[in-house]
Amino acid sequence: MLAALQRMGRKPPPALLVDPEDVLKAIRTSMLLGSVLPSMKAETDALVADLTDLARVHASIDAERRTMADDLSSINAERERLAGLIAARQNAIGKAETALGAERDRAQTLAGQVSSLKELIGRMEAESKPAADAAAAAKKADEQHQSVAALAPETLQKLGVAPFKDPARLAPAVAFASLKGMLPLPVTGSVLRGYGTPDNFGGTEKGLSFQTGKGAVVASPSDGWIAYAGPYRSFGQLLIVNAGNGYYIVLAGMDRINVDLGQFVLAGEPIAVMGDGSTKTAAAMALGAAQPILYVEFRKDGATIDPGPWWAKPELQKVRG
Repeated sequence: MLAALQRMGRKPPPALLVDPEDVLKAIRTSMLLGSVLPSMKAETDALVADLTDLARVHASIDAERRTMADDLSSINAERERLAGLIAARQNAIGKAETALGAERDRAQTLAGQVSSLKELIGRMEAESKPAADAAAAAKKADEQHQSVAALAPETLQKLGVAPFKDPARLAPAVAFASLKGMLPLPVTGSVLRGYGTPDNFGGTEKGLSFQTGKGAVVASPSDGWIAYAGPYRSFGQLLIVNAGNGYYIVLAGMDRINVDLGQFVLAGEPIAVMGDGSTKTAAAMALGAAQPILYVEFRKDGATIDPGPWWAKPELQKVRG
């Protein structure tokens, strides 16, 4: 077939009247072409279809390439944006850490200048920005709180059953004064000396002394803002939680504090860790205890108060044995 086509292309068939001998050749060529042309047409149609598909695939590939180029450009732009955000975040973190370090230094300076916890709280809230912000937040929360007695009975029941079940809150759920008999204990241990008992120095205890295990975790007894965090005189590591409405919770004798000034903490949230008893605080030396001692004190408007009515009774009984 290819030979016949080639011959026809190079030397077209002459007119039959000119050379009758070409008649046989023309007939044979026609017969040959007649037998192969249908299959050639089918193959040609298939080839055309394949070429059309190939052109469509090429067009699709070109479109995909353009899409990929656009996506790559978007990704690069997003990477640049994220790099800028990360740099800004790192810069903000650095500034925050610097500011926090400065506030810690200020707190240590103030702690060395005061002679009582009442004065420490007052100076912190007057001269330390995180403590002042925490006090302002506590005051705002106090203004928004309703008395538990004024709440609907179903709301009162819900709060009474689970006053600390909302982990997303950024302020106390109810006023601290309304939580008597509901607060969890800050640590697992035994009470060595209670509020109002003789302190062996001619006075009475202003708080509770818990004997804990080594490395025991200390949790916040209530929602509140950290008004002070750091060492203070013979108290060792000291934490003061502003619970709102003039109430403060003092915790002392820990080995490590895990929260910062001005931070809002939830009831039951871990805030510190006890040591191994080797560091002797005033409470530990007064008791002659070999185990770590956590000292807890409740204050209202600058004066100490009995924390007993605030603890959940089953837990307190369990601690006392």
